[in-house]
Amino acid sequence: MLFNSLEFAIFLPIVFLLYWFVFHRNLKAQNLFIVAASYFFYGCWDWHFLLLIALTSFCSWGSGLLIRRHRATPWARLVHIGNIVLNLGILALFKYYDFFAASFAKAFLHGNSDGLLLHLVLPVGISFYTFQALSYSIDVYRGKLEPTTDIIQFFAFVSFFPQLVAGPIERATNLLPQFGRARHFDYDTAVDGLRQILWGLFKKIAVADSCGLFVDRIFGSYQEQSGTTLAIAAVLFAFQIYGDFSGYSDIAIGTAKLFGIRLMRNFRNPYFSRDIAEFWRRWHISLTTWFRDYVYIPLGGSRVSKGKIVRNTFVIFLLSGFWHGANWTFLAWGAYHALLFLPLILLGRNRKHTDEVAENRLLPSWKEAGQMLLTFVLAVIGWVIFRADTISDAWHYLARIPHLGTADTTGLLPICLFILIMLTVEWANRSREHGLDLQAIRSHALKFTIYYGLILLLFLSYNGTESFIYFQF
Repeated sequence: MLFNSLEFAIFLPIVFLLYWFVFHRNLKAQNLFIVAASYFFYGCWDWHFLLLIALTSFCSWGSGLLIRRHRATPWARLVHIGNIVLNLGILALFKYYDFFAASFAKAFLHGNSDGLLLHLVLPVGISFYTFQALSYSIDVYRGKLEPTTDIIQFFAFVSFFPQLVAGPIERATNLLPQFGRARHFDYDTAVDGLRQILWGLFKKIAVADSCGLFVDRIFGSYQEQSGTTLAIAAVLFAFQIYGDFSGYSDIAIGTAKLFGIRLMRNFRNPYFSRDIAEFWRRWHISLTTWFRDYVYIPLGGSRVSKGKIVRNTFVIFLLSGFWHGANWTFLAWGAYHALLFLPLILLGRNRKHTDEVAENRLLPSWKEAGQMLLTFVLAVIGWVIFRADTISDAWHYLARIPHLGTADTTGLLPICLFILIMLTVEWANRSREHGLDLQAIRSHALKFTIYYGLILLLFLSYNGTESFIYFQF
């Protein structure tokens, strides 16, 4: 079931009404209803994979209790490691086994992979809910979180449907306690949630899906295109993946607000960044901070020798790339960003831009504008590597761009208009929680003009695309 589908438009109001008007008096019943609704939501893809979510949830919940029971003994560490191995083992089996088997066959068996490949279907969202469940057991083992004895509460935490299949990857310290206390309907929060949902739908349908038609056509025949057209397609893919993924996150966060749940922010206008370090503080924040807290800092972070800083930086970027999928292009994309990030962290400039760009000003300075443009261009180059089928395709695509030529501008005008609207709105609200946070506008007439205008653009731009890019991860 997709956020931009008719099924979800029917599902959401029904769940909302039952949640607040039937199950609101009993917290356990309300949580149990969330679990049931979430499992139904996920089961619409393939109900067989519900067993994996249940297994992940049960093992992580049980490991927390066992760690508490055997704390300060070797058994706690054994249980902790066992749970990590089990969850990552399941993830590796479904997501990476065929990749490694095919690579092995190519290297040692002359490409003959007969009998080696399993051809398993990748469960939607497995990378997201696996990392979310792992955050719980790791925090319990570290003593940062008391394990819950309420299995229903924990199952709700892992399977909460708004962010189940594509994040944000929530921390147990933030989301789990929210299922442990009574929730009360708040009109203002719910209305703000609806605004955020609308903004997410605009970014997904008007921006991402419109860009996708052009991008797919050009990337699919890049050998026949001019360099100018390839450059345009690369830029549009940058906006496609941003509109698609941040749009999903906005819809997820807005939907959670309807149920009195606060999810972490996953994007903070990354294309307004002034260097790559700032870009990574603003892009897919829930994954970036996950790797920072559970991999980078335990390895020593940046408080070690420069040699180890280089190692730690490459580890987290390569893992981030490989997390996205079993393809050498993702590893190359991670290595590319590690190379961009290294000079900043080695020179101690990775935390230079922690404020909001052009804070308290309408426009950026020329220097800031140049920094944002350079950072965006570097990100776009990385997105070509990310989007390509092979490293060879990425190299040949990028190598053809300097050979300019006549641009293919078919269908570009409305796409550029949608992108301009998105950038203008998000720039105006860059210091707010989301793009459609219109607290500064006092005129109700203007607000509703904006709402209905966006809804009209959704209908005009809809092209039937319903999948989200990050569902494949």
